[in-house]
Amino acid sequence: MSSTNTAKGLTYGLTAYLIWGSFPIIISALGFATPVEVVVWRVVFGFLAAVVLITVNRSWGSVRSVLSSRSSLVWILVAAVFIMINWQAYVIGIASGHVVESSLGYFINPIVTIVLAVIFLGERLRVWQWVAVGVAFVAVLILTFDYGRPPWIALILAGSFGIYGLAKNKLGGKVSALNSFAFESGFLLPVALVEFVFFLPLGSQFGASGFWGSFGLVGFGVLTAIPLILFGSAAKHLPLSWVGFMQFLTPIIQFSLGLFYFHESMPLARWFGFGLVWLALAFLSVDMVSSRRGSK
Repeated sequence: MSSTNTAKGLTYGLTAYLIWGSFPIIISALGFATPVEVVVWRVVFGFLAAVVLITVNRSWGSVRSVLSSRSSLVWILVAAVFIMINWQAYVIGIASGHVVESSLGYFINPIVTIVLAVIFLGERLRVWQWVAVGVAFVAVLILTFDYGRPPWIALILAGSFGIYGLAKNKLGGKVSALNSFAFESGFLLPVALVEFVFFLPLGSQFGASGFWGSFGLVGFGVLTAIPLILFGSAAKHLPLSWVGFMQFLTPIIQFSLGLFYFHESMPLARWFGFGLVWLALAFLSVDMVSSRRGSK
């Protein structure tokens, strides 16, 4: 792996995760619109951004090849359903002042992913992975006690993104990140239209919020596509282990924003619960490093 490729990979990857990490600030700035409308325009302008990028790259031929694969379309449809659930839960979480809890969803996502791998892919957990899952389960129980309810936003985010990742795994790299995103957002366009019509009596803020408000709604849709493409490029230039560690940047940024920018409360029990989650992630990291050394 050349130093040039490593530099490119790190630049692409860090940029992608910094954009994802900044989403709470962007969503809070779009607070003039309902969470449903924010997601509607996210789908619409994300799809349009993907179409423009495919046109610029002259890659419509690869799009047609996806249409000829029924299995790919099925898994892209599954991915679309669960990314829509993820987007809606995330925007609602941020808009309702649960930035820290939303970050929890992405902290526990790797743990949820390995549980899904056991259930749907028949994989067997190693010792440290079992320990991580057990510690994370205890953490969720403590956070349930702290919040006075299960941390639903975090669990929905982790579960939906985990299944989204599983669907991507089933695609087996046959579809590029850009093409997959284009199809996912394309499948979601009718859903977005129905949501828009259903919630139209509440009043659309697109146009009514002035130039900068409308620009923000458009920009958020475009920003949905950009980090996905950057991430796909980073993965081509970096070892998988590097990408795995980099994924923690986004929840770390979001957690920090919730704590220091949005000034959300963190009772002692919540710190303890998050501390156990971070301990579980440390166990996963130890397992990943040791398993890679053992395979050499």
